[in-house]
Parts: sequence; structure tokens; C-alpha cells
Amino acid sequence: MKCPGQDPRFWKFDAIFEAECPKCGATVEFFKDETRRRCKKCGHQVLNPKMDFGCAAHCKFAEHCFGDLPPELIKQKEDLFKDRVAVEMKMYFKNDFKRIGHSAKVARHAERLVQAEKGDPAVVLSAAYLHDIGSKQAEIKHGSTEAVYQELEGPAVAREILTKLDAAEPLIDEVCDIVGHHHHPRPDETANFKVVYDADRMANLEERHKKSPIERTRLLELVDSEFLTNSGRELARSILLGDGNGNASSL
Repeated sequence: MKCPGQDPRFWKFDAIFEAECPKCGATVEFFKDETRRRCKKCGHQVLNPKMDFGCAAHCKFAEHCFGDLPPELIKQKEDLFKDRVAVEMKMYFKNDFKRIGHSAKVARHAERLVQAEKGDPAVVLSAAYLHDIGSKQAEIKHGSTEAVYQELEGPAVAREILTKLDAAEPLIDEVCDIVGHHHHPRPDETANFKVVYDADRMANLEERHKKSPIERTRLLELVDSEFLTNSGRELARSILLGDGNGNASSL
């Protein structure tokens, strides 16, 4: 069965409409479920201006409704899903603004690194937002938020959140794997893990340095020894040591 929004049996009189080609101004006729149409006058590919891709941000069956999405809308889909994961993380932590702030900071760093490391943004940003999601249960069950307990309790909570968002099973499995050992790299790690790890190290060093300034030589040693990626080291030097402008596009 199709999603009701895409099933012609549920369409109303406005299911077929006209839009203006942004390139030549000619009229282009759309069916509501079409992602794009070619302008008959100039050949430009016109995106459907009325199509709502909100459900595609989290629905694992979206490709059956929409088919192949244009690159612009794939980016929109990734952004919408990332935002939904962020909201769920904030709702879970409630008034624990320290953990919310740390997770958001890790996600910001991860977003800057993921392209340079050729990672999967959906996996990386989901794992970045949820990497410490086990800390609450760790505190309740074990009386401690030590890394080993966070890693023990985190995957189950992350799985529950991502399942609620209808994420695809492979994405859920990979995110839970990262959450379950995010402080302890294995010998052969994926690019996705390395980005999340380096983003977390970056945020932790920032917070530590702000609380009690670390001498420059020691910072250099930490950056050189504790980061897994070249882009992570470059970003850390830029932010912590003022080497460069901290611009992610340079990574």
C-alpha cells in the first residue's frame, strides 16, 4: 500500500497544478507526486515546488514513494533526519543542559569532518548526537558515568530512539556499534567511527582547556597522539592553538 499522500486514490482537485520554470518563465505542469519535470521550452529540470519531503526524512520506505531524489532534496532529507535525532536527544536528557550542549558540540565538529573523511553524514551525525546517550542509565544502574558504563547502556537507548524514527536497520546497527565503543577504538575502524571519535575528543579537549588551560606544548602532544584522522588533527590545531582559520572547507 502506498503512503496516502502519494496514492492517487486520495488525491483532490489540486493534485495536478502548474508552476513557472525558474529559467525561462514557461509554464510546467506537475502531478503532485513528481519530484521534478523537464521544461518543454528550455529543457531545464524544474523541482516540484509543492512537494513535501518531510516524511522522507525518517521513513525507510521513502524511495518507494519518491524514487530517486534530486541531490538538493537528498541533502534536505539528511538535514531533516539529523534535526529529528537532535530533538530526540534533547528530549531524552530533558534539563541536563551540560550533556545536551556537549552532544551538540560533538555533532557540530563531526559535521565539519565527515565530508573530508568521506563518511556517511546520516550515520556520523546520528552517532555524534547519541554517543553519550547511555550516561543517564549508567548513572542510574551503576552509579557512575565512566566510559565503560556509557558504552554498555548506550546502544539500547540509541536503538530505541532510531527505531522510533523509522531509521533503516543498517544505520541503526552501525550507530549502535559506534555508541557501544566510542571511547575505545578497534584496530581497523571505519571512517564513520573515526569522525565521531575525533569530534568527541575535540569537544572534550575544548571543555578541559576552558576549565583549566593546557600548556601549548602539551596541547600539541595531545592533538598529535589522540586523534585518528588528519582532518581531526587539523581542526583541533586550528581551534585549540589558533593555527589557521578553523574553516571546515580547508579540511
